[in-house]
Amino acid sequence: MTTVQEIERLLDAHRAWLKDKTTLRAVNGDWVEITTPYIDRHNDALQIYARSENGGYILSDDSYIIRDLETSGCNIDTEKRKDLLNMTLNGFGVELNEEALVVRASPENFPARKHNLIQAMLAVNDLFYLASPIVQSLFFEDVVQWLEGNEVRYTPKVKFTGTSGFDHLFHFVIPKSPHKQPERIVQAINRPTRDSTESFIYAWSDTRDIRPPDSKAYAVLNDGEQTVSSGVLDAFRNYHIRPVLFSRRSEFVEELAA
Repeated sequence: MTTVQEIERLLDAHRAWLKDKTTLRAVNGDWVEITTPYIDRHNDALQIYARSENGGYILSDDSYIIRDLETSGCNIDTEKRKDLLNMTLNGFGVELNEEALVVRASPENFPARKHNLIQAMLAVNDLFYLASPIVQSLFFEDVVQWLEGNEVRYTPKVKFTGTSGFDHLFHFVIPKSPHKQPERIVQAINRPTRDSTESFIYAWSDTRDIRPPDSKAYAVLNDGEQTVSSGVLDAFRNYHIRPVLFSRRSEFVEELAA
């Protein structure tokens, strides 16, 4: 049977571990660098910085988390990503000051506020870097918002069986219109790499012969995260797939909405 005394000993051991594994170093005059025992995705110890101000303290990650994500190719510069970031930070009571994660503490709540900052750093890192399906989902929602904002009729996430016998999932199917526009297949591609390009080309090539002969395919490409290479664009065109850079999506509204 677990006792209160047993749990108390475990908590004491945890506090001793935190103290033993935490080091301090004065930097840049007013700031103190706090190296914690918590590990980031590079297996490095997380560091935060503290200085006194108006009888209290400011604690900051010195922009480490946001800059590390940007260096890794995960930019948080769209409205939906900013909303998700702010929602996560608000849950820990952490502010975003330009690119730095910041909390303000009093002498009484300093330990709790330090803990909140560290947990926010870990949560933001995991949310945007490790959970790549979330990033894909965000771009998919961006495309949904664009289509619906322009009154484009579509059926989401339709599965067709190709001539190979394999099933292929397409994000949007726009039906043939009375204005003589044919069926249009639209795929949202968050990271237009060689692999994702070849995957959609294969899916479309495998199903094209069983769709109406005048059906068209569009690849909506997220060029906000990275520059889309000319090789990717040429590959789509070679297989009669129209590449749509999301930054230039307004050029395609008329033919999709018709």
